[in-house]
Amino acid sequence: MTGSEAPSTFRLAYVPGATPGKWVRIWNERLPAVSLSLLAVTAAEASDVLRDGGADAGIVRLPVDRTVFSAIPLYTETTVVMVPKDHLITAADEVTVEDLADEVVLHPLDDVLGWERPPGEPAFERPATTADAVELVAAGIGVLAVPQSLARLHHRKDLTYRPLVDAPQSGVALSWPEDAHTDLVEDFIGIVRGRTVNSTRGRTQPETQPKDKRGTEPAARRKPAAKQASRSGTAKGAPRGGAKGTAKGARRGKPRRRS
Repeated sequence: MTGSEAPSTFRLAYVPGATPGKWVRIWNERLPAVSLSLLAVTAAEASDVLRDGGADAGIVRLPVDRTVFSAIPLYTETTVVMVPKDHLITAADEVTVEDLADEVVLHPLDDVLGWERPPGEPAFERPATTADAVELVAAGIGVLAVPQSLARLHHRKDLTYRPLVDAPQSGVALSWPEDAHTDLVEDFIGIVRGRTVNSTRGRTQPETQPKDKRGTEPAARRKPAAKQASRSGTAKGAPRGGAKGTAKGARRGKPRRRS
């Protein structure tokens, strides 16, 4: 890159509930010359943004079209049900879909859980967005099942949530177009997967460590020959047998008493 060229940029799209902050910090530490630009998109918009080149990669919700995109699953979220703080559901530590049978369960148009058939009683009309559904929960109109990150994103003092143990779950993945797997995408993959700066799988190769030319341990770690001999019991050339050995011709037994 010459001084007249504009700094390169890596564009990362992310859906509501995703928190790329940790990875962004690591990127800025490792690649300070390449700015990372964040682009907030809805779950429904993510595929079109990546396909049209609006972002180099994205933190998206599964599933994705595997004929167009590559994807690395990152984690699967716990599903929770959002309710007013004085709702009977709050008496339990966790609830099941069956527990919602008599509840009005809101099903927003931007739902990411992919219900075949949402539990409970349907609302008169589907809210346009999850944010709209949260407002209806606060008004006492119904309850809402969402991934836990969305419950945190739309936190309100008058609402709480409980785990919904047998509901569908939402997976989150790093995704990019298969025909646009660039070096910068590979760099971000390395960060997400926890590779070190010197990882052999990254573009930065580790420095080779100097080897002892003799193919042995470094001198500081080798034991002197004299110490090794003393630890073996005797010095080189000393008679074997240790304390049991005697000098040649020496008398054995007690000396005779002179008369």
